[in-house]
Amino acid sequence: MARIDLRDLTLPEMAALLEEAGQPAYRARQLCHWVYQRLVTDCAQMSDLPLALRQWLAERCYVSTLTLVCRQQSVDGTEKFLFALEDGRQIETVLIPAPPRRTLCVSTQVGCALGCRFCLTAQGGLVRHLRPAEIVNQVLFFCQPGQTPPRPFTNIVFMGMGEPLDNYRGTVQALRILTAPWGVGISPRRITVSTSGLVKRLEAFGKEGLKVNLAVSLNATTDEVRSQLMPVNKAYPLARLLAACRAYPLAPRQRITFEYVLLAGVNDSLADAQRLVKLLQGLRCKVNLLPFNEIPGAPYRRPDDETVQRFQAYLLAHGLSAFVRQSRGRDISAACGQLRYDAQAQPALTGTPPLAMLTPPRRSQGQEKPGARAESRRVESASAD
Repeated sequence: MARIDLRDLTLPEMAALLEEAGQPAYRARQLCHWVYQRLVTDCAQMSDLPLALRQWLAERCYVSTLTLVCRQQSVDGTEKFLFALEDGRQIETVLIPAPPRRTLCVSTQVGCALGCRFCLTAQGGLVRHLRPAEIVNQVLFFCQPGQTPPRPFTNIVFMGMGEPLDNYRGTVQALRILTAPWGVGISPRRITVSTSGLVKRLEAFGKEGLKVNLAVSLNATTDEVRSQLMPVNKAYPLARLLAACRAYPLAPRQRITFEYVLLAGVNDSLADAQRLVKLLQGLRCKVNLLPFNEIPGAPYRRPDDETVQRFQAYLLAHGLSAFVRQSRGRDISAACGQLRYDAQAQPALTGTPPLAMLTPPRRSQGQEKPGARAESRRVESASAD
């Protein structure tokens, strides 16, 4: 029987687990305290639990951690961390210092199924979802005891590898653990979840009561262009996506962030700016403009600064809050859209799985590549529930 990873569990699930051992419900809070706050990974060290319970837990459960394979630092201070998972797959996490904020960018999948043309993560397709523990452990890695400050981040964004709402259960469970007082205890106001527009999942997410911030990757002002850039638009076109955004429950001072990657000659014209103003009219929102971070194999270019400033100026002049987000970590491929599951490019360290285990499986010659048709099927499948 497979052992249970305690970092996959919420407080009620811990209580249900301990009930099997004949333990009172209050033991669940003690267990959460050790796992999520004291960051203990050895059940034998949970000193306020009875010895018999510690032995019972050790036989049936464990507490997972991530293995650091490689750490890179950019000239601008951005750090990228390559972690190995238990099965040898790898994910990347980024710590972005932008005083007074220090933002931790976490991944929710190994790879991604949605196939956005401007994103390096999507080029290898989806390998698998991350379990809740694998998402939470990216945060806990930066919460180790004895650090100054205890948490070297102020904010968390679910904008790393993968589409968070495609891994719906893993994302929601991880958020509950990260924000609960019995869990990691991070304020929901300091967490942002980004989506490419899986509308059914977005509608369900709004009913979860998590109170985290929402970011929507928009990137175009017509269905024709957005479908070319983001195959998800074929299943959920702009009108349906924006209707879901208008219906999304927001706290009184909360706004939706629309992410807009500017691609030279594709979506950066004055006409695009005019259409964007009309599309977002009446929405409580702000717009983050991201000049494209160029990646291998993409047929797009980064627009010049004058074009970016002109686009932003039009939005500001017509009542939209619009910010140009400066790219961080481009020299180490840590900027938005540049994260990738790519073990062969990383050095092997003592104690890590061999490179053969870390490399995603290759497609045979007769197997279909993840083109637009295949991507559309994956999008529809992911959003079917």
